[in-house]
Amino acid sequence: MLPTDARKTALDILLRVDEGAFADLTLNALLEKGPRMDPRDRALATELVYGVLRTRGRLDFALSQFCKKSLEKVEPKVLWLLRLGAYQILSLEKVPEAAAVHQSVELARRERLERATGFINGILRTLVRQREMIPWPEPQGNALAYLQHVLSIPPWLGKLWIRDLGHDEAFALGESMLTQAPFTLRVNTRCMGRDEFLQRLLENGHEAEPCRFAPEGVIVRRRGPNPLPGNEEGWFQVQDEASMLIAHLLDVHEGQHILDACSAPGGKTTHLAALTEDRDRILALDLHPQRVALVAQGAQRLGFSSIETRCWDMALPPDFLGAKVFDRVLVDAPCSGLGVLRRNPEIRWRKNAPDIKSLAELQLKILTHAASRLKPGGRLLYSLCTQTAEETGGVVNRFLSTHPEFATEDLREHVPASWTPLFDEKGALRTFPHRCGGMDAFFAVRFFRKPA
Repeated sequence: MLPTDARKTALDILLRVDEGAFADLTLNALLEKGPRMDPRDRALATELVYGVLRTRGRLDFALSQFCKKSLEKVEPKVLWLLRLGAYQILSLEKVPEAAAVHQSVELARRERLERATGFINGILRTLVRQREMIPWPEPQGNALAYLQHVLSIPPWLGKLWIRDLGHDEAFALGESMLTQAPFTLRVNTRCMGRDEFLQRLLENGHEAEPCRFAPEGVIVRRRGPNPLPGNEEGWFQVQDEASMLIAHLLDVHEGQHILDACSAPGGKTTHLAALTEDRDRILALDLHPQRVALVAQGAQRLGFSSIETRCWDMALPPDFLGAKVFDRVLVDAPCSGLGVLRRNPEIRWRKNAPDIKSLAELQLKILTHAASRLKPGGRLLYSLCTQTAEETGGVVNRFLSTHPEFATEDLREHVPASWTPLFDEKGALRTFPHRCGGMDAFFAVRFFRKPA
């Protein structure tokens, strides 16, 4: 890899994502192969990948104004080159417009697309000259078009947001999903307290501050030249603040038997172990062996021995477990992931409305099977990193309609008063990046199994 290969790296990643890869994993893998890459070029490659994926709808609308044929008929690699160039022109003030055009054309030549260089050059140069003439939709005129072409929200998702949140809230959420998510860490309190870890970060040249809600959370505002301290020693876990709230909401105590039904990659599992000082028995299940291995590796890295892992598909009854044997159950169910679009921007282009319905059916199966293993008097937390009505309240209501032995609890009665703004009128957790200090969009409700 050449030292100045940021654009080439970004193109390679975008092409792989287009074939089904995940942006974050692919980016990390490629950057690890180029350790001599200049830090500025690593930063540019990262910015290009996430920026293009987040704003793809906006970029395509702009390009369509100057392309004589439908973008659907443009060769995929050529289209991604156009998007890369357009993103630099429209969004990166530090990149000269002429350089954005020139680099896009040269990268096309390097990709053996000489035949397309005139096409790419012509469209991008026209974009530079006529960018102020692009007829961007106004929010007051056509809300759905504004979400699609300005905020890069696919029409199916825009319709859901308008239905569930209303126009203004949908616009605010869409705008927040175009921004970079904060870099947050959960301090491993088995090793040290948050104040001590903040001091260690400062000593190593990093700027950080406490999270507003999660007592173990730290937001790293600026990374220094040195690595984060304590990575190998297990001092911290990368985790969003909303995700850090989940373990607290399960109300765990020492001496309990806990089931984490969908545990990978393990951040919430190890948090449960930390809250119980590694003294509970925690069974962590997940569908895929490689993801179960991630949970075990994370537990080992952070120094927890109370976690047992096992591969199991919770869409099926866990016949190897006895009925009503767990004091606490966490169902952090597989979901649409629409609450983490800043971190996984490719999701918005892969999901569709029928997926939501299918996921809700899967979530109900998992919730039902996990609930059957909860003791009377025990508590189960159902959580998701999304906010669609079908996956959240829809699943909760369907479960309650067939399980009268369960009731939901108002979580506002069980959390610090400062957390109250994070909950809805029924006491369910509902966080949004535009409302809650930048944390991801999460949902959680707690069930109580009535005594027999």
